Amino acid sequence: MGRRRRSVMSEELKYELAKELGFYDTVQKEGWGSISTKDAGNMVKRAIQMAEQAAANKSSFK
Repeated sequence: MGRRRRSVMSEELKYELAKELGFYDTVQKEGWGSISTKDAGNMVKRAIQMAEQAAANKSSFK
């Protein structure tokens, strides 16, 4: 029996990224399991970019 991993990204962030990357409608109609591996990878890549940008901005204010 496999265990479900706890999501690292909030649902709000995932939906925001889906809208930004253009597959929000698919998620709304068919759920997260219907997105392609490429779309999921692009979502992770974008989340990492956002985190790196936020960290850079935070460190520049010190």
